[in-house]
Amino acid sequence: MLAEGKQGQRDAYEMILEAIDTGTYKPGDRLVENELAERFGVSRTPIREALQRLETQSLLTRDGRSLIVASLDHNQLAELYVVRSELEGLAASLAAQHAAPEEIRVLREMVEEDRLLLDNPAALARANRRFHKQLHLASHNRYLVQQLDLVHRSMALLATTSLAAEGRSEDAISEHDAIVTAIEARDQDAARDALRKHISLAFETRIKLDSSLSE
Repeated sequence: MLAEGKQGQRDAYEMILEAIDTGTYKPGDRLVENELAERFGVSRTPIREALQRLETQSLLTRDGRSLIVASLDHNQLAELYVVRSELEGLAASLAAQHAAPEEIRVLREMVEEDRLLLDNPAALARANRRFHKQLHLASHNRYLVQQLDLVHRSMALLATTSLAAEGRSEDAISEHDAIVTAIEARDQDAARDALRKHISLAFETRIKLDSSLSE
């Protein structure tokens, strides 16, 4: 029974997190226990525990007695991208050193397959997350992967994807190509630099996109 409870809690957490990540629930949206339980087909207890966990991770915040999806202000966004740049740069460097040939081939295949998604920003955003997750795993450092998981959970609070900006999709895939090329060459410095450049350009695009949305 205890195992079932833990399973339900994990599933509820993952389902709510995915709903935030995919934009079903956006920053400012109110999350209600009974509505979530009905939507996901689970009891209110694992929903309540999942909401508490998400609040602890600062993905949800209090608005009176209600829980709403948190939002990131400009300073929080800048801080997040600094941490992401450093950690992902390290992951790329370690991947160049430790990734198995099979892992590198998978990264290369992802880049080529993503070229077919240029006209679909939503699908490309999902593919982008898969690419970065695979790169994290290729670092073969479990503690780094754990920290990057936390960073990418916070990225779910961004209401839009920078890949929706005009021309960004093509540029992002070219940047992914450069990252994988460096990893293929086992060039740790080049892999780190290519990844950090990729994150910097994504942040720059994000700033421009947020600026245009606020006009």
